[in-house]
Amino acid sequence: MDTKGTRHVTVANSKQRPIRLAVNDKRAVRTQFGALCYRIHDGKVEILLVTTRRSGRWIIPKGWPMDGETPAGAAATEAWEEAGVTGKLSHHVLGFYAYDKGYAGDRMPCVVAVFPLKVKKVAKQFPERSQRRRKWVSLKKAAGMVTEPELRAMIKAFDPRTLR
Repeated sequence: MDTKGTRHVTVANSKQRPIRLAVNDKRAVRTQFGALCYRIHDGKVEILLVTTRRSGRWIIPKGWPMDGETPAGAAATEAWEEAGVTGKLSHHVLGFYAYDKGYAGDRMPCVVAVFPLKVKKVAKQFPERSQRRRKWVSLKKAAGMVTEPELRAMIKAFDPRTLR
């Protein structure tokens, strides 16, 4: 509470609850949830990037909210479907980034909340294996491969030692 008695709640310190979508039209929802998939390899942090299905740009796994799932849980589901990885998920938001999604011939502005996922298992077979490529790269290289400025800055500043 501040000096006026107002209570301030941030996403970072609030408990996540499953989302209940009011409508079945996901085009109306412009919030997405992404997973910053990482591992420690030879003492250095590596990030797992995947390609988009259409343009082949490098991105992090991300997708729409899922009915009955927490935001972080939705991000973990996308990490499995798009990259074939599972691991230890944090429910604390690393940050947000914005991008324009091409959808049905239009551009739709989206904001992505990003959750860290420490990868424990990498599967050879996963749902979108035939539609995407995946690649482990250093923090510096990952930051240079993504096009969204806020995501680039988030990756550059990422330090798993600071996670709760």
